[in-house]
Amino acid sequence: MDKSASGWINGFLGVLIFSGSLPATRVAVADFDPVFLTVARASIAALAASVLLLAFREKLPARGDLFSLAVVALGVVVGFPLLTALALQQVTSAHSIVFIGLLPLATAIFGVLRGGERPRPAFWLFSCVGSVLVAGFALTQGFSASPKGDLLMLAAIVVCGLGYAEGAKLSRRLGGWQVISWALVMSLPVMGALMLYTMPVSWAGIGSPAWIGLGYVSLFSMLIGFVFWYRGLAQGGIAAVGQLQLLQPFFGLLLAATLLQEAVGWSMVAVTAAVVMCVAGARRFAA
Repeated sequence: MDKSASGWINGFLGVLIFSGSLPATRVAVADFDPVFLTVARASIAALAASVLLLAFREKLPARGDLFSLAVVALGVVVGFPLLTALALQQVTSAHSIVFIGLLPLATAIFGVLRGGERPRPAFWLFSCVGSVLVAGFALTQGFSASPKGDLLMLAAIVVCGLGYAEGAKLSRRLGGWQVISWALVMSLPVMGALMLYTMPVSWAGIGSPAWIGLGYVSLFSMLIGFVFWYRGLAQGGIAAVGQLQLLQPFFGLLLAATLLQEAVGWSMVAVTAAVVMCVAGARRFAA
């Protein structure tokens, strides 16, 4: 299997895993405080990552890689989880999932700025049309009802795109699972202390769905998904493989409808389908 095909397969598996993140977060914040959820998921994932690094006897990252690892940690370990957890107190997971349609464009922009990639002009045309469709949907489907939730989701997309691109660039040297593992370990002292500080006084009122949600976002969204995702971006190209994120709304909307019984209107499905068609065009001109 050539490197590009492997990149697309790994990227697809990463997107499939990430698709459950917002529905799982939506379930978890019903019983957990968003700040506690953010620091707990990072701490749990960091402990698992520490075991992996010790088991495989990985060398410490070079001093020159520490800044990039810090950017990854701030973007995908702290920023995206916290901002989405706060947003999901204001909007449904089905509504927030559509914002994921902006992630390919954000990732591609940072792929140019941080990864040195140069997609062709037609790529930007397709990516921008897809992003406009997603933004237009948000404006017509309740932006005025919860501007705070929508703005939090937009901020989450920006920091996540930066974290994806930075991590993908670093993965070319360190490897996909090593990047997310070291980023998690770097954040553990702060995240662990905050987890203890924000820990609920009583666990009695926390239901099983919230615990399952915490477990999913800790191990799958925070660690396992990134193993495939960063490897895919590094192998297939940040801008190109990043377009696979447009499949995430499809999977996420399906989960929101089947597991959370949230309403998913035909307008959501139509806008997601239109955006995916734009991404197919963007993929063709990514390099």
